[in-house]
Amino acid sequence: MKITFLGTGAGLPSKQRNVSSVALHLLDNKGSIWLFDCGEATQHQILHTTIKPRKIEKIFITHLHGDHIYGLPGLLSSRSFQEGISPLTIYGPKGIRDYIEMSLSISQTKLGYQLNFVEVYHGFQFVENDYTIDVIKLDHGVDSFGYRIIEADQIGELQVDKLKSLGIKPGPIYQQIKSNEVTQLPNGELIYRQDVVGSNKKGRKIAIFGDTRYPLKNVDFIYNCDLLIHEATFHGEDQNLADQYYHSSNVQVAELAKQAQVKQLILTHISARYQEHDLEDFLREARAVFKQTLLAQDFLTIDVPKDTRIK
Repeated sequence: MKITFLGTGAGLPSKQRNVSSVALHLLDNKGSIWLFDCGEATQHQILHTTIKPRKIEKIFITHLHGDHIYGLPGLLSSRSFQEGISPLTIYGPKGIRDYIEMSLSISQTKLGYQLNFVEVYHGFQFVENDYTIDVIKLDHGVDSFGYRIIEADQIGELQVDKLKSLGIKPGPIYQQIKSNEVTQLPNGELIYRQDVVGSNKKGRKIAIFGDTRYPLKNVDFIYNCDLLIHEATFHGEDQNLADQYYHSSNVQVAELAKQAQVKQLILTHISARYQEHDLEDFLREARAVFKQTLLAQDFLTIDVPKDTRIK
């Protein structure tokens, strides 16, 4: 599992930052990609990465402001020309279907794949293979949502020494034993997986939030996440502007991460009012509250390591 930031700016693109889009690479799931928001020119940003549009299986939209959705029609259209024949599902607030269908209809765009829509709401949940996705409504003037992705717990490590002590030599049988609760050996002996594997490893948990003010209300939802990706449109000294425009400041989000005991915080959706020379102080201020904070840049890619905690 890894994350690529395709756009990290707020409101409008700048020379340094495109508008919002984050790609989640599910490396253990046939290399599929889930996209979170799709601001203007997201498909241009993708051209500078190894991402293949046909691998994008799901797009999660946090809210319907233009800097989060204007890239959708172009990306969906281009996907048809890039061997994109597998279905794609878009999750988002009420109105996302109308926006896409109207855009494609007026431009007479025909897609070569099935496009599905799922309308999300506060408390929405679904399970996809080894992942559970939960949705929380945020405070942004328009309907805005945060997404939490929880990976299922992983089976513990196979205890090879124990298998060898039972006279079972290495080979394909080892994978068979790990994949099944009970395995019958050629001699008729039954091997129970629970007897020859270590304790389960907890799955990873990440949260990707849309725009919101008063983020501290969401501590419980993100508690103990391995990674929190959160907008930090304003500097702490501009807290009044953050409240006025339904956004968060770097200090507020750092305090959220601290109280929720997350492992890693990445700030994104940075206002263009702050120049590059302002951002060193922007990050320093957040780290004074929560040390494990990074400031996203376009094309930043990070791994989300497997959790080593024991269930």
